[in-house]
Amino acid sequence: MTPTPIDIAGAGAFGTALAITLGNAGHPVRLWARDGAAAIDAARENTRRLPGYTLPPTVRVTGDLAELTAPILILAIPTQKMDEFLGRSAPFRAKALVSTAKGIHRATGLGPTALIARHRGADTAIAQLTGPSFAEDLARGLPTALTLACTDADMARDLQHALSTPALRLYITSDVIGAELGGALKNVIAIAAGAVMGAGLGESARAALMARGFAEMRRVARAAGALDETLSGLSGLGDLVLTCTSAKSRNTAFGMALAEGRSPDPAVTVEGLATAEELAARPELDTPIADAVAALATGALTLDAVIDMLLRRPLKPE
Repeated sequence: MTPTPIDIAGAGAFGTALAITLGNAGHPVRLWARDGAAAIDAARENTRRLPGYTLPPTVRVTGDLAELTAPILILAIPTQKMDEFLGRSAPFRAKALVSTAKGIHRATGLGPTALIARHRGADTAIAQLTGPSFAEDLARGLPTALTLACTDADMARDLQHALSTPALRLYITSDVIGAELGGALKNVIAIAAGAVMGAGLGESARAALMARGFAEMRRVARAAGALDETLSGLSGLGDLVLTCTSAKSRNTAFGMALAEGRSPDPAVTVEGLATAEELAARPELDTPIADAVAALATGALTLDAVIDMLLRRPLKPE
């Protein structure tokens, strides 16, 4: 079977890792980088975003969006930059657009696929790729399983076969809302988990926070029409466990920095912050952890006040 050509827009760590993974599986891959494309292509390494990992010969790096002509285009663009990117980009020829973004767009309240839908052609399928994965694990070829969500069942199966590799296993679902929300909401809980560890509250407290955070994720997702089983899968629980228990998580590191009184790195994308602020602005939702994260991050409450607020909530059945 002839490998499918695949384009990837966005040469951050995850986009680069996907290019390496798919390229090593034999796919001709074109990776678009906003800056420094020629240098990355010449060096065969993205030294800024994913140093130490060599691009295979099947991967070519470009700075010209017009060169993205493959039937599958993976959009490895952060959620908060997705709308702007699509609004200024030339129309893509791809028959399937696959988002890897996580979070809720602050200006519109939309998820990644809804943002893409505002710009896509009528004959373009849109899918969401999400789940527990770190860029370095993908680039090293370590076993990884992800969720691919798409409402078009035939396209979902085609993408599942096209994007799966010996080390990357994809599971499909039609519940795009659930898959998107799992990836967005777990980042909020990860900030809280990082704050718990940064404050020295211990692993027992982190485990309790993760369990109650998962319950909060399920409440929000159900209110949006998502399926409970989706949140219990790779894109919800799986991603939550990975993100909350690893110091490699940007959101966990952000929470730790807040608790320790350090200034987080402004150059690092922290998807969970915008999502927490979006949830906190919706009083009809029961989201005490998201409310606490938003209050802590904006300085509205101190860490001690946040802890006291959560511990003083009324006792109730689990």
